[in-house]
Amino acid sequence: MNQKNGSPPSGAQDPKERERREKAVEMAFSQINRQFGKGSIMRLGEGPELGPIAAISTGSVSLDAALGIGGVPRGRIVEIFGPESSGKTTIALQIVAEAQRGGGMAAFIDAEHALDPLYARALGVQTDSLIVSQPDTGEQALEIAEILTSSGAVDVVVVDSVAALVPKAELEGEMGDQHMGLQARLMSQALRKLTGVVHRSNACFIFINQIRMKIGVMFGNPETTSGGNALKFYASVRLDVRRVASIKEGEENVGNRTRVRVVKNKLSPPFRTAEFDIMFGAGVSREGDVLDLAVDKGVVQKTGAWYTFGEERIGQGRENVKKFLKETPDNFAGIERQVRAAMGIGAPAAPVAAPARAAAAARPATPQ
Repeated sequence: MNQKNGSPPSGAQDPKERERREKAVEMAFSQINRQFGKGSIMRLGEGPELGPIAAISTGSVSLDAALGIGGVPRGRIVEIFGPESSGKTTIALQIVAEAQRGGGMAAFIDAEHALDPLYARALGVQTDSLIVSQPDTGEQALEIAEILTSSGAVDVVVVDSVAALVPKAELEGEMGDQHMGLQARLMSQALRKLTGVVHRSNACFIFINQIRMKIGVMFGNPETTSGGNALKFYASVRLDVRRVASIKEGEENVGNRTRVRVVKNKLSPPFRTAEFDIMFGAGVSREGDVLDLAVDKGVVQKTGAWYTFGEERIGQGRENVKKFLKETPDNFAGIERQVRAAMGIGAPAAPVAAPARAAAAARPATPQ
């Protein structure tokens, strides 16, 4: 007992008081469900059973591992940003291809009007079934994206890019007119509406973004992304994509060595990095990615320039081994399986239907 006023010790509660509070909560639940619809509020233990976050593979085993959940999360917003020609759109298209490979549907909002169907097909995208929109204004792009997402039928939505989302007022103005903060306000309003829609639909919503330089920064990083600060807050995952080296065959550049840093991750520890090859015209080199991880995890032994898998020598030199793995899918599959097991990320899962897609589809998008 508390010596000062005779009340129960801290943490203890009178059973009658506890019962009174439970009745008050039940009355509040009843009123909220009547006013806003059944399921508007619940105890966490009464909802769907909590399990691992559903994810869509990025097409790179090392990036899937860096993300901590085996890919990009469903029901969340993801931002992919970086300098020009660093591989942002390639990674987004690889995610689209992985979603389609698992039987899912994907939409690509091409605000930059720069989507190359031949390149997308080379990455494994099923272009015949890919939903594509090339909107005129930023408002139109985000409205289309919201309607598609709220339909509950799309697994991945990509907006390429935030910098190309031109507000209608700016488009209708003259060259040289000042439009301070229009794009930032547009993104802030859109993200407030999109967050709930994306969660209900269980889709992965990807924004591709560009880098800009802050003026007058003397100390620290002068880089920032376009579209204001809202996306930085609403995104559950942010990927910083950088080109770190060129890959050459003789004097010819045939690809880039790319480093991706997970600068924000609400679902796993952030600041992990992944490095892999992006080959021109072919996308992420799965063979090179798996080979590097296999050597790192001891699945493949490297002695000098020679690589050995089990008792078999599979080639001399990294590029030769990559070609060998591409030509022998069974060997590649065996190595990839062991690498995934060693990293604890498992095989890429097929898309999981949203738990309430019918309900999501029944909720019409609010017009802007």
